[in-house]
Amino acid sequence: MAERMYPAATPEIAARRRQLAPEINEAFESFSRAVFAEGALPEKTKQLIAVAVAHVTQCPYCITGHTKLARRKGASPEEIMEAIWVASEMRAGGAYAHSTLALHAMGEVAPEPT
Repeated sequence: MAERMYPAATPEIAARRRQLAPEINEAFESFSRAVFAEGALPEKTKQLIAVAVAHVTQCPYCITGHTKLARRKGASPEEIMEAIWVASEMRAGGAYAHSTLALHAMGEVAPEPT
């Protein structure tokens, strides 16, 4: 049997986290509820944003959880995949945009006027 790269998130782990720092845990959970509540953005849109950000931050727990939540909020598989593609472009776009720093450092472009 293949070994898991990440341990499973279980109710026992959640309980232990609460037990070790109850006030902080409650503050985080309260913040999370407020962030994902219906507001100027619908809950579905917020979950699609979370799916995209989870892919950029590469958090497997967030990817799984927010993908499931996005589906529960009515996101289609196509919408979820498009959100992932947006994240992919933004991550790659960041590398592309930051190549400006390397080009300047190598003296491959004219210095900026002062």
